[in-house]
Amino acid sequence: MAKRQDKKDRAKPRPVAPKSQRGLGVIVTLIVLILAGIGWWWAANRAGGPHAFILISIDTLRADRLPVYGYTNNMTPSLSAFSTDAVVFERAYAHAPQTLPSHASMFTGKLPFEHGVRDNLGFTLPPNQITLASIFTQAGYATAGFASAHVLRPDTGVGQGFSTFDVTLPAASGDAAPAQIFRAGPDTLAAAKKWLDTRTSDKFFLFFHIYEPHTPYAPPARFTQPDKYDGEVAYADEIVGQLFALLRARGWYDPATIVVTADHGEGLKDHQEEEHGLFLYDETIRVPLMIKRPGARGGTRVKELAQHIDLLPTLTHEAGLTTPSGLRGRDLTPLLTGSGTIAAQGIYSEALYSRYHFGWSELTSIVDGRYKYIKAPRAELYDLERDPGERTNVLADRAQAASALRTALDTLAANRPIAAPGSVSEDDRRKLAALGYVGTQAPMHADVPGETLPDPKDKVGLLLTYREAVNALGARDFARAADLLKKVLTDSPDMIDAWLHMATANVRMNRLPDAYQAYREIVKRKPDDYVALLGAATVLQMMGRNDEARTYAELAVKPAPAQAHQTLANIAMQQKRYDDALREADLAQQADPGLPVPELLRGMIAYNDGKYAEALPHLMTAHAAYAKRTVQANDLNFFIADSLARLERYAEAEPYFKEELRINPQNSRAWAGFALLLRSTGRTADSERAVQMLLQLNNPVAFERAAYLYGNIFGDAARAAAIRAEAARRFGK
Repeated sequence: MAKRQDKKDRAKPRPVAPKSQRGLGVIVTLIVLILAGIGWWWAANRAGGPHAFILISIDTLRADRLPVYGYTNNMTPSLSAFSTDAVVFERAYAHAPQTLPSHASMFTGKLPFEHGVRDNLGFTLPPNQITLASIFTQAGYATAGFASAHVLRPDTGVGQGFSTFDVTLPAASGDAAPAQIFRAGPDTLAAAKKWLDTRTSDKFFLFFHIYEPHTPYAPPARFTQPDKYDGEVAYADEIVGQLFALLRARGWYDPATIVVTADHGEGLKDHQEEEHGLFLYDETIRVPLMIKRPGARGGTRVKELAQHIDLLPTLTHEAGLTTPSGLRGRDLTPLLTGSGTIAAQGIYSEALYSRYHFGWSELTSIVDGRYKYIKAPRAELYDLERDPGERTNVLADRAQAASALRTALDTLAANRPIAAPGSVSEDDRRKLAALGYVGTQAPMHADVPGETLPDPKDKVGLLLTYREAVNALGARDFARAADLLKKVLTDSPDMIDAWLHMATANVRMNRLPDAYQAYREIVKRKPDDYVALLGAATVLQMMGRNDEARTYAELAVKPAPAQAHQTLANIAMQQKRYDDALREADLAQQADPGLPVPELLRGMIAYNDGKYAEALPHLMTAHAAYAKRTVQANDLNFFIADSLARLERYAEAEPYFKEELRINPQNSRAWAGFALLLRSTGRTADSERAVQMLLQLNNPVAFERAAYLYGNIFGDAARAAAIRAEAARRFGK
């Protein structure tokens, strides 16, 4: 009926308006169309207006593992939907396959050899840098960064310029590896949401970083897939989608300029590398890059090469702000608006991890529109147009292209040497000589050409053995880890990281002389390596060789004053030189004002004297201070728990035992104390399970603690004897 009535209405003759009214109608229509056009133009070109600018970095996200870039084995609905609002750059590159150097380039618009951050460890972004954050802050924008990785913590310098830079990380053991210290994406999102909730306008610059696709691959059950990396990518997509939803709820998504990228990719064994850092193939340096503007040309795809250093000039131009002079990066706005092109530019990347950590050659590369040239002891050239998987080295067949790119690469990086290792003072050399390090020197200097060192390609098999050893360490199979590391070090004795893992394996097996020797091997090669110096000091202290331990710790004072003075305080404590211990504790706190070593030591002095009630206030004060820090003091929660348990305050003690074991599950003393507490409160079955966890630590000290519990406290001499016999079988004692 409605349709028929509509037809009747259309069939009726309609009154004709007077000419004057018809003219007015035309004018009104024209005005409406003009205003609509102006509105569209304003929305499409609101570059200089005060709206949100958001940079999202998804750690370790390979471009070719997204449906946006053609992947068919995974679903990323949030990023796929975002791509329809954004300009998608089909070939974008990072300048380093590591998190810290890569973000330093994003923030400064400079290449790694320009900003000076060449590795995740041992480098900081120099102060007073002009960064994206500082430019937006000076322009009156609210600026905030929320990151999830330990290697992006504020003291790396990458947070300079932000009004708020939040890298609040969960508590971690003092011996945790940096890659193991990270904040879950939902927690980072919650922190960003809290900040966004305080905003009264969308005039802000927000940096948002999540860690999920990084190892360990452990996505929630709802994202379980045959490929765990894909599951992590899908989980990251959900988190980013939730951020988009927050922005939409505030009406800030549509008018915002939003960038989605990654710091680097992941090897996934395409060239035998499982993770990243070693090679410069596309799987580790080609990254997603999608940029949404207000009123953007949604769904547009761009074939021109882009790079991380293009972000600063692009975003500053979009905001109508002054771009610093002298930057190599290009403003991508013509590609975003479709209004023009940009100058072609070879894209530089570098991988120095192998040189700094393994003693192998560094790699550098340059990519033009078709070819990638990798400078190495055995150089490589790939035709990315015909061979995007980089399987066939065409260097011999394309000599002219290789020569041109090699010249361009050498010109770009001319007079940019590899950063030299830290110098060692003459006084420290004398101390090292007293410890037997006669004539020692770090094995590689800045002036040693990388091409004279081993080519990482020739060491891939060794790298796989090394990775197997690291996995064995994680599985607490310390004997296997040590055997594998021995093979690695026989081939490549300058692999500092392998010596560090060898020291760890031997400490876990209570082979302290072997652990000390591993630390010595590092110091021979790198005399200012404070991790090795302090590791040697700690092992010597455990062996009762306190005078030698003190010499090693003193050598670490210059590179790591807080940790070194804390170690010296511990040595003095063991020697019952309490005044010296407290003096060193004060020096540690002067070097790091948030480090509560004096209170911790006062608590330990009382604890060692059996004054548990007197110890607790000092220990609790130290605990409150450490609650504001990521890296925790090993055993602090244990000493609080044990003091409370000895005062028969069992219910209060239990949470501290659990917290110690959560942070440091390798703590055999804590497992033994927890088992005793459970037995003391009548929970025999739970106590047995705690003892089993103690034995799973699989080292002689753990077995001896378990045997002591059974033989001296639980009254089970037969069980104690059986545990000692098993320890003798496993550990030869």
